[in-house]
Amino acid sequence: MNPKLPYVLLVGAAVIIFILSCMLLSRGRRSPSCESQPRIVEKMGSTSQSLVFADLTPEEMAQVVRYLQGNLGVQLVDASRAKPSDNCIASVDVQVPAKAEVLWFLDGGGARPPREALAVLYFGNQPDPNVTEYVVGPLPMPAYHRDVTVQKYGGKVPYHRRPMLGSEYKQVGAFLETVAFAAAPTFLKEVFEYDGTNVAFQTTAPHGFQSGDRKSWIIVFQNVSGFFVHPVGLEVLVDHSSLDISRWAVNRVFYNGQYYRDMVQLESAYVQGRISVEKVRKAPQDGDFSSMKPRAPSAALFPLQYEPQGPRYSIRNNHVLFQAWSFAFGMSVNTGLRLFDIRHKGERVAYEIGIQEALSVYGSNCPGGMSTRYMDGSFGIGRYTSPLVRGVDCPYSATYVDTHSLFETLSPSKRKASLCIFEQNLGSPLRRHYSNLQSLYYGGQVNSALVVRSIATVGNYDYVWDFIFYQNGAIEGKVQATGYASSSFLHGDGLRYGNRVWEHTLGTIRTHSINYKVDLDVGGVKNSLVAHDMAFEMVRAPWSPEQQIERPRLTKKVLDTEDQAAFRLQAKMPRYIYFAANSKNKWGHQRGYRIQITSFAGDHVPEASSMERAISWARYQLAVTRRKEEEPTSTSIYNQNDPWTPTVAFANFINNETITNEDLVAWITAGFLHIPHSEDIPNTVTVGNSVGFLLRPYNYYDLDPSIYSHDGVFFTSEQDFTACEINPIACLPKTASCLPNFPPFTYDGFQNM
Repeated sequence: MNPKLPYVLLVGAAVIIFILSCMLLSRGRRSPSCESQPRIVEKMGSTSQSLVFADLTPEEMAQVVRYLQGNLGVQLVDASRAKPSDNCIASVDVQVPAKAEVLWFLDGGGARPPREALAVLYFGNQPDPNVTEYVVGPLPMPAYHRDVTVQKYGGKVPYHRRPMLGSEYKQVGAFLETVAFAAAPTFLKEVFEYDGTNVAFQTTAPHGFQSGDRKSWIIVFQNVSGFFVHPVGLEVLVDHSSLDISRWAVNRVFYNGQYYRDMVQLESAYVQGRISVEKVRKAPQDGDFSSMKPRAPSAALFPLQYEPQGPRYSIRNNHVLFQAWSFAFGMSVNTGLRLFDIRHKGERVAYEIGIQEALSVYGSNCPGGMSTRYMDGSFGIGRYTSPLVRGVDCPYSATYVDTHSLFETLSPSKRKASLCIFEQNLGSPLRRHYSNLQSLYYGGQVNSALVVRSIATVGNYDYVWDFIFYQNGAIEGKVQATGYASSSFLHGDGLRYGNRVWEHTLGTIRTHSINYKVDLDVGGVKNSLVAHDMAFEMVRAPWSPEQQIERPRLTKKVLDTEDQAAFRLQAKMPRYIYFAANSKNKWGHQRGYRIQITSFAGDHVPEASSMERAISWARYQLAVTRRKEEEPTSTSIYNQNDPWTPTVAFANFINNETITNEDLVAWITAGFLHIPHSEDIPNTVTVGNSVGFLLRPYNYYDLDPSIYSHDGVFFTSEQDFTACEINPIACLPKTASCLPNFPPFTYDGFQNM
């Protein structure tokens, strides 16, 4: 044996041990944590201009309640326990000052408008029961209140128009269980194994067929997780119009395709064997097929988004700054997320953008389903904004904001993490070009946008509301629908009204219509509406006159009146329609912002319908009107329970007034037809159920403003594209090789229910 061999082996072993040790040490070394910056800067003083739009603080809400209790001269019952015959505070929200006052404060150096609240009260304990709205101020120490009901609506609001309180829903449920169901014990026990706890109720709306009615079909379901898709075939029509609960009555009963006078007649028919019984298999508590519990175990983690150098946006109170954007945000208790004073590069492009209403119109061969026309603003889109789950509802690293409301109670409530703000890399270029002709280069920019999001769970449906700010000056308003598909009991010709999605479950057809208010101020308050489109013209080729060319040309039209600017839902609309400023860009064009709608709406309710005027905003995919303080919203919370005499009829806004060089508002409707199918079980996905609109600069700038973004990338064939100073993307292995500072997972959605 070669005497040097052992030494060679020892040296080799030492080298191997050294290499393995280095590898183990390097693997065990933790990557540095990413830079961290405060997401919400400490609250500023009263000098913050955006606070003129701010939601009420809990302290302000409490002050308003104390003032009303001490200055109205009537006893106010806590709405959560109120009977129909009581007086109570239904809601308290901020009263946004008049636009002229706000602009004088923001732009003209005027005084800050007084801060005020809008309180909605139900007066059931008086000779003339009604709903009254008071403006209360100034905050934080109220000293006055004024009744604005007649000023806003042209008269008193009749008491029957009031939205149902949670206490009234409970009282209707108690009436069913203790009075109505007591008349049919044998039927309920033998058909449903009813024990007082194993059924759930869903109330339909509107409540009847004419003004003054308050008669609700109550649909009965199995009381399990996802009960909306577990109908049992029983529906009960309850007349709860009397303010005396003891006078409530059952007007009609429906079971498995047959109608009965009341529960007594249903019980008698069952006992005598004159009913066709369709027994529904008892579902387990988790709902079985309706359970949202995953059917697969956890596996590899899904991709996550993080900010290696901290967030690039800032939030102060209700004010957001992102790149060239700034805006104020708020949460209306009735209409939900809304934005004010939206500016790009320091110039206001919109005064207000917000949700107005979410309407759903159902079809069915069951009475509850066929009579349902939900107007979710009446229930409270903002009120039902739900706590967001970190990493699912929004990116894990998003900024989560608490909101507060006072609704059906005497004390304010906090909805933790009910709004999120985040910058999102959309995974595609905002713009790009690869040149392999003449010169060789690549130029592009990542499409990274800021998203403001809230999610409202109104009954069975969850609406994901987004406002998105792009670096090219565009704004997107978008809603995605998910949640459970409401259903009817499958019987008879049910398949004319939807698809069978389980043994006894009919997924019923419905339309969804979403209405937005967009108050654009393009280059100033005064704007005109202009339409551009195309038409083909036939011409002789100048260089070859015997040949003909069909060439597209630009068509232009100024829409002078509100009637010209009201585009019916299924009508053809100019493909380029924009708010035009009284100023021009460098190239001589009127500066503008274009409205582009994304929608695949179903048909609107026929205008011959007795309730259509209450939802007449849904006639139009776009309607542009003069802005008026007395027309702040396209609908009213009182329209749901009296659509036959609507408190606000949007159709009245359109009266052929001139809209040239005026302060204008665009009312945008986007919608979709939903025919539930088996893939809507257990519940509906957001994919394909997204509609909304874009506001895009149209000759507003002299060139694309995103060219000034720090996110742009450009390099030529002659440059070292691996050098950081040439191509910042090449530095990612160095600048982004850090571990994100993810906070611990928390969730407060089940607190204080």
